[in-house]
Order: sequence, then C-alpha cells, then structure tokens
Amino acid sequence: MSFKTDNYWAENIRLIIKLLLIWFSVSFLFGIILVEPLNAIQIGGYKLGFWFSQQGSIMSFVLLIFYYVRRMNQLDHQFEVDD
Repeated sequence: MSFKTDNYWAENIRLIIKLLLIWFSVSFLFGIILVEPLNAIQIGGYKLGFWFSQQGSIMSFVLLIFYYVRRMNQLDHQFEVDD
C-alpha cells in the first residue's frame, strides 16, 4: 500500500472511532447510566433520560450516518480516491 492509501485509511478509522464514541455516549451513557439525573429535566412533557433512551440514540445514529457520508466524500476528494 502506498503512503497516500495508508493516510486515507488512518483518517477513515479515526473518523469511525470518533463517531462510535459519540454514539456510545448518547445511547449508553445518556440513555442508561445518566438516566436518573437527566430525568429531572423535561422536554415537551417527557423526561430527558427517557427521551435519550427512546429517541435520542436513534436520531443521533441517523445524524451520524449522514455526517459520515459527507465526511467520507470529503476524504475521497482530498485523497483523490476513484469511484
């Protein structure tokens, strides 16, 4: 593999790790571990901890997918990867 390819995959893996950490934080940390303190806050009549465990992890996952696609397109152009 070339130096350019190695850098491309290193950037890709770094991006994946960052996004997985964000998803873990939202789904596990906010939805399970910190649910009690978050339940003291209400949004639209629902407890915030409940919202994170029911909707927040799903919505954040979908947003992270769109971000990943956008960022990977930028990396493809940056490293001149052919389609």
